[in-house]
Amino acid sequence: MIEFAHFNFNVLDLEKSIAFYKEAIGLEVVREKEASDGSYKIVFLGDGRTAFRLELTWMRDQKEPYNLGDEEFHLAFQTDELDKYHEHHKKMGCICFENPSMGVYFINDPDGYWIEIVPVR
Repeated sequence: MIEFAHFNFNVLDLEKSIAFYKEAIGLEVVREKEASDGSYKIVFLGDGRTAFRLELTWMRDQKEPYNLGDEEFHLAFQTDELDKYHEHHKKMGCICFENPSMGVYFINDPDGYWIEIVPVR
């Protein structure tokens, strides 16, 4: 059997990204790994309920924003409190796209990655 383990985003400012995911989604740091020479640091975030992890990778030598292409890929989170989160994300100013007919919306993280927020169906 194979199951999902984690998904990776490369980030420019690790602390800013950790703070964003904690405030916006409620994710907490569950594990960290750092290169002995300081060239990279990896932080795994979790929701405290599932085994899925979001891996944030910081590379010391990366100075320019990552090329996200056409932003056709995204990570999705589901919630049974969609209205509550929508209001919270609206106050944070991070909503980048809404599709009311589908009942979903997207937020941007500090590096421009799109995160879809969907209702539990």
